Amino acid sequence: MKRKGKAIKRVIIIILLAVVLAVLLFPDYNPLLSESGKAAANAQIQSTFGALFTGSGMLTPANLMAAAAALIMVYLATTLFCGILSLFAKRSNRSKSVAELFISIAKCVGAIVGIVWALSAVGVNLTGIFASLGILSLIVGFGAQSLIEDAITGIFIIFEGQYQVGDIIVLDGFRGTVENIGIRTTTIKDTGGNLKVINNSDIRNLQNRSRNASLVVSEIGMRYEDRIEDVEKVLIPALQDIYERNKDIYLAPPRYVGVEALADSAVVLRVVADVTEENIFVGRRTLNRELKILFDNNNIEVPFPQVVVHRGE
Repeated sequence: MKRKGKAIKRVIIIILLAVVLAVLLFPDYNPLLSESGKAAANAQIQSTFGALFTGSGMLTPANLMAAAAALIMVYLATTLFCGILSLFAKRSNRSKSVAELFISIAKCVGAIVGIVWALSAVGVNLTGIFASLGILSLIVGFGAQSLIEDAITGIFIIFEGQYQVGDIIVLDGFRGTVENIGIRTTTIKDTGGNLKVINNSDIRNLQNRSRNASLVVSEIGMRYEDRIEDVEKVLIPALQDIYERNKDIYLAPPRYVGVEALADSAVVLRVVADVTEENIFVGRRTLNRELKILFDNNNIEVPFPQVVVHRGE
């Protein structure tokens, strides 16, 4: 609700500023000004902003309509192109990654083309502006060097297949699912819903955890008084049943790998299972639960640290 309220407030402010700007730039349509006041305002506006326009002079409703038409045409063409790309994005994670990258590029190109075309339609002398500013200074001024670096890196990320939308990666200690790969940035979301947005050119030394199966580990203790052979006779056959009940989590039956440690108060047994990376946490929790239930049902006690106190006589 707060975001919606801020968005509405921002729209209202933009509309009000646009109305004020229109009143200032088009004094002929201001009913509060006299004819002499309109003439003086027009002369001042021409003196201030006239250098931006060609011989056509001031802004007119005709060239504003042409600029609006140019913006609408570019918007519709960009929307249609992005819509076609979105159809291909549903096939696989890789196609989705490629499509989102090109959608991001199309939006940037469309915005630039639309602005340039609209300015040309209203008579802005773009050639004079570019010549006076210099192309190099314009590129540096708008940080295009960083933009180009991010864009090129993003293209290499996609076509080299370093990661794709939907992959789980670890980057600078942040583990999350790739939500979007754009022309400049990559967005990652962790299990808590937190988003991390990082420039493509800053992505280094990442781990892609979705390429291979991940391993969950469960360790459970048994008493020193119990025989390991007896516990193993209960544990090992039950692993297939655990797998059958949780096929949506485990890629294969869990495996008993042996005695992990001889701890102070327990013999620690280790069981591992293969899962996809997105199931690594639920896989570990489920395996812990299943082993505890198994031990309880077979009267195998899971020991806990105890303190033995000897009283002196």
